[in-house]
Amino acid sequence: MTATVEVEPGGEPLAPGGAFPEGFVWGAATASYQIEGAVREDGRGLSIWDTFSRTPGRVHAGHTGDVACDHYHRYVEDVALMAELGLTSYRYSIAWPRVQPDGTGPVNTRGLDFYDRLTDELIGKGIDPVVTLYHWDLPQTLQDRGGWTVRETAEAFAEYAAIVHARLGDRVGTWTTLNEPWCSAYLGHASGRHAPGIQDPAAAFRAVHHLLLGHGLAARALRSAGARSVSITLNPAAVFPLDPENAADAEAARIVDGLHNRIFLDPLLRGAYPDDMREHMTRFTDLSHIRDGDETIINVPIDVLGVNFYTPVYVSARPGEPAAPDNPGTEGIAFRAPVGPITDIGWQIEPAALTKLLDRLHADYGVPLLITENGAAYPDGPSADGEVHDADRIDYLDGHLRACLDAISHGVDLRGYFAWSLMDNFEWSEGYRMRFGLVHVDYTTQRRVPKDSAKWYREVIRRNGLDDRARIGE
Repeated sequence: MTATVEVEPGGEPLAPGGAFPEGFVWGAATASYQIEGAVREDGRGLSIWDTFSRTPGRVHAGHTGDVACDHYHRYVEDVALMAELGLTSYRYSIAWPRVQPDGTGPVNTRGLDFYDRLTDELIGKGIDPVVTLYHWDLPQTLQDRGGWTVRETAEAFAEYAAIVHARLGDRVGTWTTLNEPWCSAYLGHASGRHAPGIQDPAAAFRAVHHLLLGHGLAARALRSAGARSVSITLNPAAVFPLDPENAADAEAARIVDGLHNRIFLDPLLRGAYPDDMREHMTRFTDLSHIRDGDETIINVPIDVLGVNFYTPVYVSARPGEPAAPDNPGTEGIAFRAPVGPITDIGWQIEPAALTKLLDRLHADYGVPLLITENGAAYPDGPSADGEVHDADRIDYLDGHLRACLDAISHGVDLRGYFAWSLMDNFEWSEGYRMRFGLVHVDYTTQRRVPKDSAKWYREVIRRNGLDDRARIGE
């Protein structure tokens, strides 16, 4: 069959096969609450996700992370799977309530012991550990005192970061402070779709600032302790006006880009909130929580910016449209429903949008980049032969890796790629019904079965590149 090049909606031709740069990092990612289970073991305290998932109506079918993938007890088996896949790196998060059950005060050494064992197991298999300090499981005690809406939590986060580094810093080189503060702030405090389930735009914008401040304080603590590489992971949106020639649509895209991207990127990498976002925030709250010197703290240098990407965003001006709950202050802006091929969770598939996003981040901010999450949910399970044949996921990953090659060819300093996720897991408010994993998990037996995508990814890693297949779904 003669290969053809497919152009995604509004995109450019996807790259043909090719090699990635020497030393390119190949990994997979997970998060503590999504896989560990053991929520009541070895002194772990409650997190906001324990509370949220046990609240009726919050999570699909009443699912919780109480057991999840039982990784807490099966980590040796799971690291062996990583080694079989040929991963050079593994991105995992630390559960803050395992380390400090109340978010401050005494350290729970049994919780740190688990991460000590996991880190040693990874290194023993030749897999580089990449630690995320916060992937949404805030200790409930801190939430009871205001959570991310108050300054105390940012200060406590820096103390926690120093504690974890003191235990693991001799073996962990790359430290990520936060994962997707956009989700923590807006999904957690504006729409309430995620823990802690608050619906208050003013709280959301206070959370934005204290999350960023927590990053800056933690980054300083890590630097002073000798951390070799410090990062933060965002989920920057590839935002496009539905009609690029329409001034009103372009203005809608500017506002959404500000809420999703610049409100985080500018203080992190330029040292100040953008003026238009300061004005936007004052619609809901005064800015008294932003103290003199805070933006300097947030602007502490980072070594690499983590990028989580799944789907693009298209917006248009529509007078009378109510604000989107996840995006406070977007009255009169319509978010286009996904079109074309979509994943099981309903997200539009458009790899070329990733290239454009990476190009933009490189041009506007000039920071080294790392894809810290990218993947797709599909309702796959074992076939009659016992194997999991997930061709759709292979197509998705293949297309987005070609998008990465495109960006690299444009001069983007992209240093690695982490597939989301290593295994099927608790997918937040979606519970267990969405499967993103390279490895299938039977939640009844906890049996792991590497999917076809895992075997395909192993070959990509082995040759550090893609074959010359140039068409998604060919």
